[in-house]
Amino acid sequence: MKAIIIEDETAAARNLKVLLASSHPEIDIVATLESIEESVEWFGNNPAPDLVFMDIHLADGNAFRIFDTTEIAAPIIFTTAYDQYALEAFKVCGIDYLLKPLKAEELERAIRKFTSLTSAGRGDYNRRVQDMVEKSRSRTLLAKVRDKLIPIAEGEIAFFYTSNEQVCVTTIDGKTYPIDGTLEGIYGEYGGEQFFRANRQFIVARKAIRDISVWFGSRLSVNLTVATPERIIISKARSSEFKEWLR
Repeated sequence: MKAIIIEDETAAARNLKVLLASSHPEIDIVATLESIEESVEWFGNNPAPDLVFMDIHLADGNAFRIFDTTEIAAPIIFTTAYDQYALEAFKVCGIDYLLKPLKAEELERAIRKFTSLTSAGRGDYNRRVQDMVEKSRSRTLLAKVRDKLIPIAEGEIAFFYTSNEQVCVTTIDGKTYPIDGTLEGIYGEYGGEQFFRANRQFIVARKAIRDISVWFGSRLSVNLTVATPERIIISKARSSEFKEWLR
């Protein structure tokens, strides 16, 4: 398996090579590039590698400028000290986003992801990478859990919930993550056809609604396909609006 490293810090590139050599000796690092200019020239004169490890802040600018003039078909594992570029990374065939200093277990997880993408053959790999790219084009939020940034696509969200000034998002598969922002700000971005502000605590996704019960005082109780921290009640005053939205 042939890979390249795009990294302008000598120590960081050396550390990555050591980690890869100790756990994945089958990965052959065929080039270590330090700049945008050098990377563009290399991709223009060499066959595509199987995998790319890419830092974002290079000596001559932001590495995303490489994609302005060069099409990189290989999957990319980003390695960077900055967390604000994760969403952009997943729009250019990024399959993982590792924060420096790199940890062996995080690198191993990224390699396993790469292996799972490619194990079913080239045709299936191309389809799955394209699926990832298309998925990244929808609205995506980032949940920060310890030293990880977890991208959550709009279609994966079941509901948003706020309690004690902390907003959390719960996904369709029942996982909950804390996120930045307020429920008001989130509804300003997501509210509309697919999301409804049920009350002061909840924004619910249309696809997560299992059924609705009539509650006391002509209110509605919304039952989701995943567990919620408390019952979701819609007031009598907003019941008609909710039912119209749901139609």
